[in-house]
Amino acid sequence: MSRRVRRKAIQTKEKEKAPSRKHSDFYPEIFHLESRDEEVDWASLPDDTVVQLFSYLNYRDRASLASTCRTWRFLGSSPCLWTSLDLRAHKCNAGTASSLASRCANLQKLRFRGSESANSIIHLQARNLRKISGDYCRDITDATLSVIAARHEALESLQIGPDFCERISSDAVKAIALCCSRLNRLRLSGLREVDGDAINALAKHCKNLIEIAFMDCVNVDEVALGSVASVKFLSVAGTRNMKWTIVSPLWSKLPNLLGLDVSRTDISPAAVSRLLSSSKSLKVMCALSCPVLEEESSHTGFNVKGKLFLALFSDIFKGIASLLPQITMKEKNIFSEWRILKNVDRTINEMMNWLEWVLSHSLLRIAESNPPGLDSFWLRQGSALLLSLMQSLQEDVQERAATGLATFVVIDDENATVDCGRAEAVMRDGGINLLLDLARSCREGVQSEAAKAIANLSVNAKVAKAVADEGGISILADLARSMNRLVAEEAAGGLWNLSVGEEHKGAIAEAGGVKALVDLIFKWPSGGDGVLERAAGALANLAADDKCSMEVALAGGVHALVMLARSCKFEGVQEQAARALANLAAHGDSNSNNAAVGQEAGALEALVQLTCSHHEGVRQEAAGALWNLSFDDRNREAIAAAGGVEALVALAQTCTNASQGLQERAAGALWGLSVSEANSIAIGREGGVGPLIALARSESEDVHETAAGALWNLAFNPGNALRIVEEGGVPALVHLCSTSGSKMARFMAALALAYMFDGSCFYRMDEVALIGSSSEGTSKTVTLDGARRMALKHIEEFVLTFSDPQSFSVAAASSAPAALAQVAESARIQEAGHLRCSGAEIGRFVSMIRNPSPILRACAAFALLQFTIPGGRHAIHHAGLLQKAGAGRILRAAAAAATAPIEAKIFARIVLRNLEHHQVEAAL
Repeated sequence: MSRRVRRKAIQTKEKEKAPSRKHSDFYPEIFHLESRDEEVDWASLPDDTVVQLFSYLNYRDRASLASTCRTWRFLGSSPCLWTSLDLRAHKCNAGTASSLASRCANLQKLRFRGSESANSIIHLQARNLRKISGDYCRDITDATLSVIAARHEALESLQIGPDFCERISSDAVKAIALCCSRLNRLRLSGLREVDGDAINALAKHCKNLIEIAFMDCVNVDEVALGSVASVKFLSVAGTRNMKWTIVSPLWSKLPNLLGLDVSRTDISPAAVSRLLSSSKSLKVMCALSCPVLEEESSHTGFNVKGKLFLALFSDIFKGIASLLPQITMKEKNIFSEWRILKNVDRTINEMMNWLEWVLSHSLLRIAESNPPGLDSFWLRQGSALLLSLMQSLQEDVQERAATGLATFVVIDDENATVDCGRAEAVMRDGGINLLLDLARSCREGVQSEAAKAIANLSVNAKVAKAVADEGGISILADLARSMNRLVAEEAAGGLWNLSVGEEHKGAIAEAGGVKALVDLIFKWPSGGDGVLERAAGALANLAADDKCSMEVALAGGVHALVMLARSCKFEGVQEQAARALANLAAHGDSNSNNAAVGQEAGALEALVQLTCSHHEGVRQEAAGALWNLSFDDRNREAIAAAGGVEALVALAQTCTNASQGLQERAAGALWGLSVSEANSIAIGREGGVGPLIALARSESEDVHETAAGALWNLAFNPGNALRIVEEGGVPALVHLCSTSGSKMARFMAALALAYMFDGSCFYRMDEVALIGSSSEGTSKTVTLDGARRMALKHIEEFVLTFSDPQSFSVAAASSAPAALAQVAESARIQEAGHLRCSGAEIGRFVSMIRNPSPILRACAAFALLQFTIPGGRHAIHHAGLLQKAGAGRILRAAAAAATAPIEAKIFARIVLRNLEHHQVEAAL
């Protein structure tokens, strides 16, 4: 974000002048303007220009523009705009399809997603359809596919996959054969069975069928496949039931077979050799990730003259280059060189297009399964192959290659772990620029998959920097504004991963990313759990930055995130929304977001409710949010009024075996609430003492600090102090005071013990014990004197750890400021400067300075030293409270007392010096 308002305004103006600058390189004839200052009269554009513009829009945007005037309505219905339709990003039910039907008379190519869309295709009334491609149709049935075939007799290409369509059987394949005699390409995935009758029907009725792909099927009749004489390209990738001793002699007799894909099957070396040597027509055989082949130590038998064999252990680029001897450029550029060649043999073009398709499919499947031992392959050629395929002219190959890049770099999906070597290999081979170019495409399917790849790669810090340096943040921010939910979702994921880096947060805000992310929440408040989780996650990261947190609030982020916390039932969204609210509330000293979150209707109630979630991450983030919010006095009381005390005590009771993060936040939230005396009493009454003592025994230093802080606040009340003794809290606090690796935890444990046994509280505890403990209502036998002796012993040991005898002797013999400063610096606990005490607490320490116990006098002076050290967040506040309490006289008396321990005297002198410093500072 620019520090200069003027400069920021200039940048914004430039962007407004060229909103489509990223498209101008691709479509200069449309976007070029004679003058930057010239205003476009859209109504006067030539008809062919409007039609061309319409062609770059999805059908919904096209319909919106067509509704603006009669002329554009007529142009928007031009048949040339409706030859191809991609419905994957939109929910297409019967009503939607019927509304589009009037425009679809000449529709030839259709892409859809999901079984509901499949059931709606017939309502388009597009009887001239030539190509149908369906994604993620796991629930599609024989009946649906049969009706599609019956209504579209002109069909030439049918592709259903890549997921497993187990509800499709041979009956549907037979229906396709009977209805679609013009079929030349059939690609089906995950069928449970394709029997001989179905395949024979294809052979009999579909005379032009040149490509068959039955991938990842359970059972395919391999004998019947040998009768499809027209087939040129055959793929049975991932199908495991093949009897290769039968297949080899049968398929080798197929007269037109040019390409065979047996990737991810259990084909044997003998079957490979027999097919390659026996088939007269076969030119290319692809066998990626075939375990039996890769276990063999020698593969020399696969080198048959004039035949190309591709496997993970072969040089794939070199092999493909052998098909095009006229290309002498670098072998890794073979695909890009082929695409610009002219007068290439038609058969070679067919083989290259088919190779692109089967390679992209198999590489994605291999990346999804993530088998061990493939690091060398991915680094040596797999990454480069995917990048080459990303430049294909086939849109589905481009998409699948981008998805492959997004997938192969992730080695642990659960923990979002990315392999650094693989990610950086993509970057070294120019993958970042390629992906950003695809993300700028006008095709939404490609945009979505490219954004997904950018998001996953950006988990790696080096790649994230490269993405930012190449303008990727602005591109992703633009995509996050897309009306296509899938595109916006992946773009939000990219911003989420990039926002992890502190150096990228400002750039995201400057690019308008904050507003785009907030708008996503309002755009898809329900039915878009993926986009909501990513948007909330990105906002959570951005909210951790002070400046960006203010941007989030100004963009309406508080309301949006509270809305998610209140209404969304998806746990991933709840977790990120709560984390975002926690981060927004963490800047209490620098902005007003903490109060703003607390004042948002329903915010505190929603967070309290989320602490009861079954999901640990949700509970943890909700507790963290309540902890941060409790630093505001109004929020603290409102949280208690919303049932926060009861909910957080219940959470603490159940999290002793949970993650350290949840333990820390549960104790921290109780610590924050217990600042209020009324809340402190309520926490004790609800049974909060025991769980906090248990958490004080945690192995985590962070949990030590929050549990000790909560117990310190609770110990201020005599009833709670007695509860701590009764529940075994003294040994726990003594252990913390003596052994914790956190100075802060040891400090607060010592203060809690001092509160409990400073005299007045001790006698009141004794009185409460005689009457009967407030927790059970019956008298308990407690050895308060023994507990007090143990506590005082360890308080003394703690204070002495900050007492260097030589420095104290010099300070005692000299009034020089330097001597006191040296002692103060060695005694300083850095984190203690963040603590904020009330007037009653400061008064308690002032009274403690006059306690008969020299140990408690030293402890009280040591505590006041920590609270008043110059530079501490609340030092001036504490100095003011000490002045109101008349502490100066008491401190001077303690510093001069002949019988006082040297620690108490020196610490008291340092506190007096601190008060003088703050007086001078206030006067200035």
